[in-house]
Amino acid sequence: MIVERKKNEVVIRLDASLIDIKEVQAFADYFRFIESNAKNKGTQDQATELAREVQKGWWAANRNQFIK
Repeated sequence: MIVERKKNEVVIRLDASLIDIKEVQAFADYFRFIESNAKNKGTQDQATELAREVQKGWWAANRNQFIK
């Protein structure tokens, strides 16, 4: 594995024959989460409200699968 810093980027090189693509995707997802979280300026109250809205939307879309 080679890790390089180039200007405002970090480049990670892996031997493709030694790692499963699903593991690479999980690794990339984790770093995407860290990157987006670093830019987050929201408050805990805003996060709680957003979670409630998402749950309401999910329930509205999936309610019929659980209640007949």
